[in-house]
Amino acid sequence: MCASNRIWIYDTTLRDGAQREGIALSLEDKLKIARQVDQMGIPFIEGGWPGANPKDVQFFWKLQEEPLTQAEVVAFCSTRRPNKIAAEDPLLKAILAAGTRWVTIFGKSWDLHVTEGLKTTLEENLKMIADTIEYLLSQGRRVIYDAEHWFDGYKQNPDYALKTLKAAKNAGAEWLVLCDTNGGTLPHDISQIVQDVARKLEIKPDTDSVQLGIHTHNDSGTAVANGLAGVIEGVRMVQGTINGYGERCGNANLCTLIPNLQLKMGYDCLTENQLIQLTKSSRLISEIVNLAPDDHAPFVGRSAFAHKGGIHVSAVQKNPLTYEHIKPEEIGNERRIVISEQSGLSNVLSKAKTFGIELNKDDIACRNILEKIKELEHEGYQFEAAEASFELLMRQALGQREILFQLQGFQVHCDRLYGEGMPYTNALATIKVTVNGEDRLEVAEGNGPVSALDSALRKALVNFYPKIAEFHLTDYKVRILDGGSGTSANTRVLIESSNGKERWTTLGVSPNILEASYQAVVEGIEYGLLLNSAIKETVK
Repeated sequence: MCASNRIWIYDTTLRDGAQREGIALSLEDKLKIARQVDQMGIPFIEGGWPGANPKDVQFFWKLQEEPLTQAEVVAFCSTRRPNKIAAEDPLLKAILAAGTRWVTIFGKSWDLHVTEGLKTTLEENLKMIADTIEYLLSQGRRVIYDAEHWFDGYKQNPDYALKTLKAAKNAGAEWLVLCDTNGGTLPHDISQIVQDVARKLEIKPDTDSVQLGIHTHNDSGTAVANGLAGVIEGVRMVQGTINGYGERCGNANLCTLIPNLQLKMGYDCLTENQLIQLTKSSRLISEIVNLAPDDHAPFVGRSAFAHKGGIHVSAVQKNPLTYEHIKPEEIGNERRIVISEQSGLSNVLSKAKTFGIELNKDDIACRNILEKIKELEHEGYQFEAAEASFELLMRQALGQREILFQLQGFQVHCDRLYGEGMPYTNALATIKVTVNGEDRLEVAEGNGPVSALDSALRKALVNFYPKIAEFHLTDYKVRILDGGSGTSANTRVLIESSNGKERWTTLGVSPNILEASYQAVVEGIEYGLLLNSAIKETVK
């Protein structure tokens, strides 16, 4: 069944990953994620538990109408109920109605769960496992058996835990997946227990009709390491989720597992062209689930290949291997040069090149930019978190920054309103600008002063710069820089904007939070127009 050196990746983002606190997927969200994971070339995608809720039922119906192109979509369910017959269990009827070729069934490995959770006998639990798998096979399905709480169960009662696996194996399951459901097992224990299982069940990697898989949770911070440890000992299926989403502390992160398996350990998981999609998929799925991407995530994070110290930047420019463990392009990421008060000329030169600006280290403008950065960071600016603002600063120093409009003034008025529900704030902003010699006065409302100010500015400019209609704010952060100064403290505002395809961050600093916000909003609009030379498309 398994080709030599092949690791079968099993994605459970849509089921286990969706159990993360803060994630609520719509049917459309689930379909988008499934199609993106399918495009990556991951062979198994667990779609959910049909029959558990209407959304999962509809999901499988939709995929019957428009099937995935590469992956096997898998339905998930428990073993039959105690003292029932599998053929009469309504949960299994819903599984069959989902129409998938593969089904994942989970059963109890830990005697504690059998007696305390299911309130049944250890012998009945074995019958439940075997009866369920045999019934599904009789209906033309192929079965993956998830041994829930396997490692805890094996530690407490190894003889019984092994009996549950033997029941699944003898019934015809093709994969026996060892689950660290509580996430409390460490890699050395994973290694030893997987060795024991392979020896006692006489399972040889890549040769037998039944193979081992592993499913790990991150409660001890070792989910990825546990998955790798399992593979080293002969496991050939690794289950996990995109970005490590999952209940409590999450599941094994496929965005970390896959490149480690493929680039570091030499296993085949995806093709080179599919692996290049890893970073894009990670960020796209974080957008769909409406969670901010982890900038410091291994491999796929924005900071994974970011270089800040001047010595590091200089070395990386000579030979990237000096400070990079892989080529970022292999997983679709990119090298970033971070600009801060620790920057040297090499940072400025390298960063300018990423913006398409060629500078010479002997150019006086280069040193002026470096001095300006250090001066502004002393005041509270932080360009490593706002690269869009840095590019605008650089272009201004080179005389390449176009003046889009002149601000004549703005006012923001806030009301605290009380109705039948909770009190809420309504803000009204009035702004006057001059564009191409024409004065524009606009008013807009918002659920806060920054929202109102942003809306009013867009209304004033959109007729001159139609691209602005595509922009929207995606994040707003405020930090008080010198808290000891009380209400007169400097405030730094970071605003993230997007046009639906790209994101960029700008900043403003001022003792007045509205002034700082205005600076960041204006630069966000300006940078958005700068992208793809959008400024050239302005209406005259």
